Amino acid sequence: MTAPAAFADIPAFLYGTAWKEDDTERLTALALEAGFRGIDTANQRKHYHEAGVGAALAAAFANGTLARKDVFLQTKFTFRGGQDHRLPYDPAAPVPVQVEQSFAKSLAHLGVSTIDSYVLHGPSTREGLAATDWDAWRAMERIHDTGAVRWLGVSNVDLDQLEALCDGARVRPRFVQNRCFAVHGWDREVRRYCGINGITYQGFSLLTANGAVLGSATIRDMAHRYGKTPEQIVFRFALDVGMLPLTGTTSRGHMLADLAVGSFRLSPEEVAAIERLKR
Repeated sequence: MTAPAAFADIPAFLYGTAWKEDDTERLTALALEAGFRGIDTANQRKHYHEAGVGAALAAAFANGTLARKDVFLQTKFTFRGGQDHRLPYDPAAPVPVQVEQSFAKSLAHLGVSTIDSYVLHGPSTREGLAATDWDAWRAMERIHDTGAVRWLGVSNVDLDQLEALCDGARVRPRFVQNRCFAVHGWDREVRRYCGINGITYQGFSLLTANGAVLGSATIRDMAHRYGKTPEQIVFRFALDVGMLPLTGTTSRGHMLADLAVGSFRLSPEEVAAIERLKR
């Protein structure tokens, strides 16, 4: 099926906008100029400034640099426990109403009428799925039914939660976004489940969660062999195992370097060696 003009294709890399605060607009614009065509945000003012992303998009759309169909937009619904006092919904409202209110504000913040990927920003409980999680997911499914969202996703989930969601969902998640630790096998079991079930795994904190790995002899030797940085090796590894990686760099040079990882590939033996790294 051909995607409607209001939606964008899935890019190879996402630019993450968490923790950017007042620099969000400038850095999102810089990422778009550098060549990123996928932007990840959330309607969670505690860690994101969604309206700043919208301001950068509005400028790019207004000057003709980009059209809506050129940019993959992903945002999230965040439960009350993950928010601060700057709520995007009425805290006294039922969860389905909160989802509707949050989504409407996301559209307003971003200045668009459609979202490519709408993500549940983590279950409300550490184990299993609670009734409130299902209330939120059903509300997201109804938004999906309207055509305002192309795909749904979920973040910060373990394998049991993901399996339960896929078993009970009417609209199954197209994306899983998790923090990816080498010490935990790069989230191998969740990635395997995603691969079997046609779900794209989005890995974040690939650098910040794996500082020791970046300095390992394995990564340094590969970086020397390819004439790349250790960071580029890790992102190339992520692509080679089927991840959709996120980067949140604030440096234009690093943005360009991140996007340049499409110019080479690791051997299967090198990928396997990185898979085995634990610290």
